[in-house]
Amino acid sequence: MTVKVAILGCSGRMGRNLIQAAVENPDISIVGGTVRASSSFVDFDLGELAGIGKIGIPTTTSLSDLASADVLIDFTSIESTFENIQWCKKHNKALVIGTTGFDDEQTQQIKDAGNDMPVLLAPNTSVGVNLLFKLLEITAKAIGDYTDIEIFEAHHRFKKDAPSGTAMKMGQVIADTLGRDLKECAVYGREGITDERDPNTIGFATVRAGDIVGEHTAFFADLGERLEITHKASSRMTFAQGAMRAALWLSSVNKGYYDMQDVLGLK
Repeated sequence: MTVKVAILGCSGRMGRNLIQAAVENPDISIVGGTVRASSSFVDFDLGELAGIGKIGIPTTTSLSDLASADVLIDFTSIESTFENIQWCKKHNKALVIGTTGFDDEQTQQIKDAGNDMPVLLAPNTSVGVNLLFKLLEITAKAIGDYTDIEIFEAHHRFKKDAPSGTAMKMGQVIADTLGRDLKECAVYGREGITDERDPNTIGFATVRAGDIVGEHTAFFADLGERLEITHKASSRMTFAQGAMRAALWLSSVNKGYYDMQDVLGLK
């Protein structure tokens, strides 16, 4: 039995990859996708939108046209995501959220939504990146107390939030492991003459350039040696395939708040 999936925000770069990944997954049946009312892709065939040929399913501007879906996948905007959460609550749908840029209060609202529906929030749906989070936890436990910790990330010129949601999650994993408050210890860029580095800080550096899909590195540096843990994505399909894996997993669980660590059994 296949899981029926709908893509929210399907005309964007990620949306098109999500369509392709859904069509290519034998355990998934794609039933629709949304675009903005102002989009030139209204009533456009989803397959043609993804560049894989017609599949006979047009885009829509209305969530009501997605009533047959079991799981919705949302890579839209913060405002749209909260509208989609309310619709999913009302119609008993599961929701995978790949949108990034939520603040702490907004993240808590998403967690609270898990009291009424299955919801999964993933700043990065790549399987490799979520293995990276586990490696960071292990490394922080072993050497985090005596090394300087810095996080570097690079993305394409079109990305709006900085640091990336993935970089922030990396910092949060490390801070939680070390018993630190990321709000207090994070340093976002350095300029001019600064004091000697505070060993309890976690630094972030950001690059936005060209068509970089996504690169993330955590540095654990001591005097005489350093450990670098890096993930590089060369295609958005890795995120799309991870989102399909998340959708399949989410379709099989009861209401609750989840992340990719749950999907991969890493908790």
